[in-house]
Amino acid sequence: MKGNTLLVLRHGKSDWTTGHEDFHRPLVSRGHLGSQKMGAWIKARKLLPDAVLSSPAERARATTVAACEAMGIRLDKVRWDERIYGAPVEDLLAALAECPKSARRVMLVGHNPGLEELVEYLAAGQLEIPADGKVLPTSALAQLTMLEDWQKLGRGCASLISLTRPGEVPDAVGAKPAKVAKVAKVTSAADAADAADADADEERGPVPDYFFTQSAVIPYRLAGGKPEIMIIASRKGTRWVIPKGVKEPELSLRDSASKEAFEEAGVRGQLDEEPIGDYDYEKWGGVCNVVVFPMAVTECVPEDQWEENHRERRWVKAKEARRLLDEPALQKLVGKLAKRLVAR
Repeated sequence: MKGNTLLVLRHGKSDWTTGHEDFHRPLVSRGHLGSQKMGAWIKARKLLPDAVLSSPAERARATTVAACEAMGIRLDKVRWDERIYGAPVEDLLAALAECPKSARRVMLVGHNPGLEELVEYLAAGQLEIPADGKVLPTSALAQLTMLEDWQKLGRGCASLISLTRPGEVPDAVGAKPAKVAKVAKVTSAADAADAADADADEERGPVPDYFFTQSAVIPYRLAGGKPEIMIIASRKGTRWVIPKGVKEPELSLRDSASKEAFEEAGVRGQLDEEPIGDYDYEKWGGVCNVVVFPMAVTECVPEDQWEENHRERRWVKAKEARRLLDEPALQKLVGKLAKRLVAR
C-alpha cells in the first residue's frame, strides 16, 4: 500500500499592530513572502497536494492563497474549515478524516499550538525541539508520511520526514534538499545540548549561520520599589525561561528581542538601548550567542492577544528568578539587573 503524505504549514507572519480582532489579523509583507517561498519549495520538491485544508482566519487564508499561487494550484481545491481555527488535535484529526481516500497528499494550513501538537501526536517520539523552542514558527512546514487512511490516524502512526523554515530554503528552490536528520525528543536544556553532537549535525545538514546569533529580554517591573522578573514556561512546560529567539536577519538584535517578548510572553515595554550582557550555549555543533536586553514592561496583553498563550507566564522576585532559570550566566545577568534597579 502506498503511503499518504501530510504537509502541515503554519500561517505566515501576521501583523499585530493593526488593531484587528484575532480572526481578521492580516499578514505582514514578510508573511506573504514566506508563504510564497514555501509554496515554491513544495512545487520544486514535487509534493503538490491533492487536497488543501485551511483555517478561514485571514492570516491562514492569505497564506493558503499565496502558497497555492506559487504551487500553481487552483483555489477550488481548498476546503475552508472553521474547525481548524484555534483547533486542538481532536478537531484537526476530524477535519483530516473527511479527506477523500483518493487524496494521497494533503496540505493542512492553520495555527499554533494546534499544529505543533498534531505533528507531535502523529510523529510521537521523533521530534527534536529546536534551540529557539519553536517546532513550527510562522511559514514553517512539516512533512509526514503514514500508511493509515485519513480516517484512522492515531498517535505515532506517521514518520516525520522534514521540518523546513523559509530561512532554510535556498533562493534556488530547485536545489537538492539537505539530508534530513533522525530526530529525538528533547525535554530539557541539557538534552538540547547533548543532541547537538557531530553525527547528528552531519545528518541534519547545514544550519544557517544566523541561527547562532540570538537575542532575549529580561522583562521586569518594580513592585514596592523592588524588582520583579517575568519568567515564562518553555514550550514543553518543563522549565522556566525568558523570551528568546534567533535574531531575524532583517531586524536588529534589540528589535528582534522586543518581538520575542511580545510573541512568547505577551508583553510590551521599553528596552534598554544597550544589552546588559550575553551568554553562550552549544547547539548544532557550534556555539549560540544570546544577547540579553532588560525590558521595563509597560503592558501585559490579554490572553487572547498573546500569540503563544499556551505558555504560562509568572512574575517572581529577582532572587526566585535566578533560582528557577537554568543558565548560570543568565542567572548572573538577572542579579546584575536587580542590583542596578535597586541602586536607582
